[in-house]
Amino acid sequence: MTLASLVMGGRAKDREAVIFSNIDSKLQTAIILEGLPDGNSELDTLTPSPNLTIVRIAPGCMCCVGNMIMRVHLNRMLRTKPERLYISVANSEHIEQLRTFLTQAPYDDLLSLTDDIVYHTQ
Repeated sequence: MTLASLVMGGRAKDREAVIFSNIDSKLQTAIILEGLPDGNSELDTLTPSPNLTIVRIAPGCMCCVGNMIMRVHLNRMLRTKPERLYISVANSEHIEQLRTFLTQAPYDDLLSLTDDIVYHTQ
């Protein structure tokens, strides 16, 4: 099972910094980022590695307009059996629908969702 976390709150740059600080280089990690960073992303400083896959998808509600694109990237990533998955969500308006989507077949047998990681501005 892949341990998966939804990351939300703040700007894209902030969410990506939270993901960056949580990455364990020993684990095969996959990251789906919604939207483009609004500044330099710490994730861009990472050295390419077979243990790390990062995909950016266009901004838009992942459970509505972005569902097919997210599903395609998610399916590709899960074929490599990552140990850790982060999904950065730009708009958390439909977060419950996204969680439901990720806990239904076939993802219920592939993912174990953690509590959401929420960035809070200071």
